Amino acid sequence: MAEFTLQEDLEFALALADKVDALTLARYGSNDLVVESKPDMTPVSDADRGAEQLILNELAAHRPDDSVLGEEFGVHGTGSRRWVIDPIDGTKNFVRRVPVWATLIALLIDDEPVLGVISAPALSRRWHAATGLGAYVTEPGTSVGSTATRAISVSSVTDLTDSSLAYASLSGWKEAGKLDGFLDLLDTAWRTRGYGDFYSYALLAEGAVDAAFEPELELYDMAALVPVVREAGGRFTSVAGEEGCHGGNALASNGKLHEAILPYLNR
Repeated sequence: MAEFTLQEDLEFALALADKVDALTLARYGSNDLVVESKPDMTPVSDADRGAEQLILNELAAHRPDDSVLGEEFGVHGTGSRRWVIDPIDGTKNFVRRVPVWATLIALLIDDEPVLGVISAPALSRRWHAATGLGAYVTEPGTSVGSTATRAISVSSVTDLTDSSLAYASLSGWKEAGKLDGFLDLLDTAWRTRGYGDFYSYALLAEGAVDAAFEPELELYDMAALVPVVREAGGRFTSVAGEEGCHGGNALASNGKLHEAILPYLNR
C-alpha cells in the first residue's frame, strides 16, 4: 500500500477540485441540464453524478487503496483511509442558478477528518485545510483575473448578544421538535442570516459569522467542513456536543460561544 503525506493528499485534493470545478461550471446554467428527484425527493442533476464519477475515477487511478463514500454512488472499498465526497453541496441552488454551491472533498483516517476542501467556483472561492497545516481561502485578487490565498481564523466574539449566527432553514428545527429553542437563540443574537449549506461554515472559518448550525446532516455534508473549522481555530460538534461529524447534525462555532449555544439547541 502506497503511503502519502498529508501535504501530498492536500495537493492531490486541490488538483482534483480544479478538475471538478471545470465540469460543474460547464454544466451550471446550461439549458440541457438533466434534473431528477431522488427517493428522498431531493434533486440530483447530471452534474452531481458526473462530478462524483470524475472523483471516483481519479481516486481509483491515484489512491486505489483508499475507500470512498459519495452522496450519489455510495461506498467503495473498506480502507481506513476514506475519502468522503459531496459532488455538489447545494444542488437546489445549482439547478436554480443560485451561485452558492460547492464540491466538498474530505479525507478521513480511522474515521477522523484530517483534510477538507470546499470549492465554490461560481463564487470564485475555495477553502481548504488539513490537520496541522492551517486553514486558507483562495479568492479573487486585487487585479482582474488574479487570485490570492490567505490564512483564515474564526472570530473572537465571546458574548451571544454580540454574535452573528448562520443557519439553513426553520423547517428542519421544527421537524426536530427544537424550534422554540432555536428561535430563542436567534432572538438572543445581534444578527442572524440563513446562508445555508457549506457557506455558513466557510464564513465561520473566516470569522465573518460566529456560529453555524443545522438539525439534520449526512457525513458527506460535514466531513470537509470539520478540518476547515478546526484549523481556523473553531469547534465542530453535533447538537448534542459530540465532537466531529458523526452525530447526524452540526453546531460549529468560534469555540468561545459553543457552550452558551448548546442549551438552546437541546430544549
